[in-house]
Amino acid sequence: MIIGTPKEIKNQEFRVGLIPAGVKSFVNAGHQVLIETNAGQGSGFPDEEYVEAGATIVDSAREVFERADMIIKVKEPQEVEYRMLREGQVLFTYLHLAPDPAQTKGLLESGCIAIAYETITDRDGRLPLLGPMSEVAGRMSVQVGAHYLQATKGGLGMLLGGVPGVEPAEVMVLGGGIVGLNATKMAIGLGAQVTIFERSVDRMRYLDDIFGARITCLMSNEYNISKRLEQTDLVIGGVLIPGANAPKLITKYQIENHMKPGSVIVDVAVDQGGCIETTRPTTHDDPVFTVGRTTQYCVANMPGAVPRTSTFALTNVTLPYALRLANQGVDEAIRRDEHLRAGVNVYKGKLTYEAVAEDQDLEFTDIQSLLAS
Repeated sequence: MIIGTPKEIKNQEFRVGLIPAGVKSFVNAGHQVLIETNAGQGSGFPDEEYVEAGATIVDSAREVFERADMIIKVKEPQEVEYRMLREGQVLFTYLHLAPDPAQTKGLLESGCIAIAYETITDRDGRLPLLGPMSEVAGRMSVQVGAHYLQATKGGLGMLLGGVPGVEPAEVMVLGGGIVGLNATKMAIGLGAQVTIFERSVDRMRYLDDIFGARITCLMSNEYNISKRLEQTDLVIGGVLIPGANAPKLITKYQIENHMKPGSVIVDVAVDQGGCIETTRPTTHDDPVFTVGRTTQYCVANMPGAVPRTSTFALTNVTLPYALRLANQGVDEAIRRDEHLRAGVNVYKGKLTYEAVAEDQDLEFTDIQSLLAS
């Protein structure tokens, strides 16, 4: 199989879908690898390292898309990219289709097989390829929030952890999953007071076992969130429904009427539409906007700002699946592995992920029926 990795073109995205170690693994397995020139530069991998590992460097993304049987990326394809996809070609990357009907339409029209990192599951129902980026984004969210709480950035002028004799900031974490867990670790480490809102009682017990009296865990409902907002300085949104739009847990009215002037919201769930009513995707070039007197940060590729860490963390988990697709062939690989099969969002013109079909009011087709035929 010919594997291709283009340079990422999303705003301020410096990660890369395949590193030299991954190239070596594909070459050793008998595959050919094409890397667009400078694709790995932002993550610290010059073309020479790819060549040494056995890759062929090509001059353009178009050549990668024209020649490769499988495209391995990081972020969802931009319009210019999904227009280069062809029938039967495999796309292996983050997709986040639910809030992006234009991309869904483009992938369906291309006839490609689009496999989303974020919907592949494991035996425990977790999302192993989403996990590392959720860890990075969760930890970054607190750094970002602390930055925008500074008065020089329009914030309250608070130090997250306070100092002796001065109270620390109050941090609200929406969701006790991987994002919430990692945000909490960082916030506690900096000395903030943290309240986690979670729906699962079992998850709350787990978080209580880990953090004990250092956090407050509350049931996630409109009443509890509204009451706590009045004393909150920083909100971290980390709620996820796999493959679907995130639920809206905080409204524009609540922000304008219950939050302190100069408070900050960081919505990590922006890739899936966000868990704040006012969320809209922003970029690293223009990361924030204001709602009332609150600063809201909604960068859709937060881990792209720390590409060295993020690329290693991501490719550690994506490479085994990519090798399986290449070695076994895509149809055979997804027949054999129900967890990999869960990642197939689009298959040769058919929408095969039910949550996306529901959110966009499109026809859903079970992938197993397509494989059987």
